[in-house]
Amino acid sequence: MNAKHNIEKFPGRSAKFIRFNIAQTSSAQACIDELEIFSGDKNIALASLGAKARSSGDFKHAIHKLEHINDGKYGNSRSWIAADKQGWVQIELPAPAMIDRIEWARDREGNYTDRLAINYRIESALEPGKWETLASSGDRLPADAKESSGADEDYQFTGKDGAQGRQWHEQLKKLLAEKAKLEKSNLIYAGKYSQPGPTHRLYRGEPEMKREEVEPNAIAVFTSLDLEKGAPDKERRLAFANWVADPKNPLTARVIVNRIWQFHFGAGIVDTPSDFGRNGTAPSHPELLDWLAAELVESEWSLKHIHRLILRSATWQQSSRPTESAIKIDAASRLLWRFPSRRLEAEGIRDSILSVTGSIDLETRGGPGFSPFKIEMENVRHYYPKESYGPEDWRRMIYMTKVRQERENVFGAFDCPDASQTVAKRSRSTTPLQALNLLNSSFVIQQAEFFAQRLENEHKKREVQIQRAWELCFGRFPSEIEVSESLTFIEAQGIKQFTRAMLNMNEFVFIP
Repeated sequence: MNAKHNIEKFPGRSAKFIRFNIAQTSSAQACIDELEIFSGDKNIALASLGAKARSSGDFKHAIHKLEHINDGKYGNSRSWIAADKQGWVQIELPAPAMIDRIEWARDREGNYTDRLAINYRIESALEPGKWETLASSGDRLPADAKESSGADEDYQFTGKDGAQGRQWHEQLKKLLAEKAKLEKSNLIYAGKYSQPGPTHRLYRGEPEMKREEVEPNAIAVFTSLDLEKGAPDKERRLAFANWVADPKNPLTARVIVNRIWQFHFGAGIVDTPSDFGRNGTAPSHPELLDWLAAELVESEWSLKHIHRLILRSATWQQSSRPTESAIKIDAASRLLWRFPSRRLEAEGIRDSILSVTGSIDLETRGGPGFSPFKIEMENVRHYYPKESYGPEDWRRMIYMTKVRQERENVFGAFDCPDASQTVAKRSRSTTPLQALNLLNSSFVIQQAEFFAQRLENEHKKREVQIQRAWELCFGRFPSEIEVSESLTFIEAQGIKQFTRAMLNMNEFVFIP
């Protein structure tokens, strides 16, 4: 028995009367907060459905009343108490019904555990007096008992069959352990959808000031979904999804390809990516935007196809070197006469550092992320900068746990958005704190040491180490002057300071 909740299951049978007989309690008179009788998933014992309650006698109290036994509400304040330690409470259904489950409790809110029925019998009848037992306390553990798996019982295996008994016992323990593991099923968040009710126009947005009823539809200037007012929820969602993905709808494809373009060039063809309307800016290349949108639809919405088109284009592959004549006409390179150089986002900088130093973990995928903070628990969590970093911190930054209104100590300065907000386009600033974080943080210093160790493990000759460092960091080989100056620097400051400087170069943190 359990004071919070008990479920009595039995083969389905027809019944009109259900009686809960109480023979013994844990203390004082028995108390039940709600007696529920189920026909399938429906509680048919509710007084609101016509069910009537009777009892052998009621405890005289201002709170505990017979009417509470089937009012649909839980807790001690909505419960019934018997007049004596032995007695019964009965529900008469308005008509015979098939029942297969009864649920009851002392206090489902969990505040009280006394007055629990520990010796009881539940009966049903189609006619008064012709009772049949449905369930009883006889097949339940006592209220204070704990279930045992049976695997740890003290068995004695002796005689000629002792070895066989021990073997079977080991098999039993393994099976019980496997059973316990399988019973721990994965939990999911799932939605249960029901038919939407009527929707009304609200006067000045006030929920209580309803005006005429409106049918489910899209914005009239875009399209009409041609739905009835009472259309099922499934039809509404499907009609909206079909309109969004309709090849004749230019909006979806244009927005998607604009976001892809923004990712590669730093700014979209429309540089207000969440506003293509009058409050946004006009596209710099409208024909190109429409052509890319058509390509996306014709390629069956393949994003890889659009990425390939952009990356193979002469526009993306051109130099970022400026020319004086072009700067006079279009200094911001909005018309893309050169590749727009820009600083990498925070994730790109951090992942590039881990990749160059050879410490990046590309094997661990999915699962819980890593925390960028040292966390101390009090009444609430307190977040402090980490002082040391281990292998769990060397995954890509996409696996870093984001904390609302908290900024990662090193790379948060590189315009990481607040996790409590959504942004269509990140800001891109240049501040002294960025340079100081990248130069002096314990994370970068540690990675610089790993970088130096990698170079020394791969090559013994300094000139080859320098060439390898430039190749890893900048994707190119150094000039003779750069090799010479690097050698001079290493002789004066050491290889670790050289790798630290390489990770702080503009050419490393900027897309040239």
